[in-house]
Amino acid sequence: MTQNWGMTIPFYDRSLASSQELIAELPGLGYTDAWSAEVNGVDGFTPLALAAQWAPGVRLGSAIVPVSTRGPGLLAMSAATLADLAPGRFTLGIGASSPAIVEKWNAGTFDKPYARTRDTLRFLKKALAGEKVTETYETFSVQGFRLERAPKTPPKIVLAALRPRMLRLAAAEADGAITNWLSPEDVRKVRAEIGQDTELIARLFVCVNDNADQVREMGRRRLAGYLTVPVYAAFHDWLGRGEELRPMHEAWAAGDRRAALKAISDEVVDALIVHGDAATCRARIQEYVDNGLDTPVLAPLPGGEISIDQAVRELAPER
Repeated sequence: MTQNWGMTIPFYDRSLASSQELIAELPGLGYTDAWSAEVNGVDGFTPLALAAQWAPGVRLGSAIVPVSTRGPGLLAMSAATLADLAPGRFTLGIGASSPAIVEKWNAGTFDKPYARTRDTLRFLKKALAGEKVTETYETFSVQGFRLERAPKTPPKIVLAALRPRMLRLAAAEADGAITNWLSPEDVRKVRAEIGQDTELIARLFVCVNDNADQVREMGRRRLAGYLTVPVYAAFHDWLGRGEELRPMHEAWAAGDRRAALKAISDEVVDALIVHGDAATCRARIQEYVDNGLDTPVLAPLPGGEISIDQAVRELAPER
């Protein structure tokens, strides 16, 4: 097994307040990492602040915090706080996010996502190193910002990256790349863009359930919500699924949600969601690793044959 084996926190079936006991189990189970997410549930930093105390020793990461929903200075302050709480254990994951999250939900502007991510990365590297930053970037300007207390160990910064340009930026200027919703075979294509020396992290959605039909029904609903987002549609076009997903996109654009779900084939669900019994799931996760994934971050989905608690325990790396 890979030396990195992550878990998404908190868990889909409970609140953050109810997650302490299971998060505290992670190090003993062999999990090396705990990664948050930030969509429309918990924010990206609070779970990590708590996990710093609940699960000493694990690496903590955000996957990902959008670069356009916070000002650059606030993002630096939040990252510095986590780096102080977990010295050497916090990795800041940032990314462009999507128009829905940035504009519809957070009253921001989803403009020049590549440039905004690049500019934020460059600002953060300086700010988290304790430098005073006065600079005009392509997408924003900062005048005289300096952290009151820069972290003794600046966090590594990794980028959400779905296509070649952002992947190459991650390899050239960041400490790693984070990706999402891909198959083990897709890992090879992503790895080819970043080379062998850049850490590749991916959240893998896992359902421990032998009932394939049940998983596929649930999976179609989840996949439709993501693959119709323009950035993910473009990602899968690049991966080579454009024609296979075209009927889904056409039905979705026409407002026929039922037809869109029906258009997602079993093969697509099976490629993008790990499912089966726990041993089958672990073997599938290992395929991702064998194809070049450094850090699988598991996201156990509810609705399986076993509880999330049991899934977390049974999906733990073999020791």
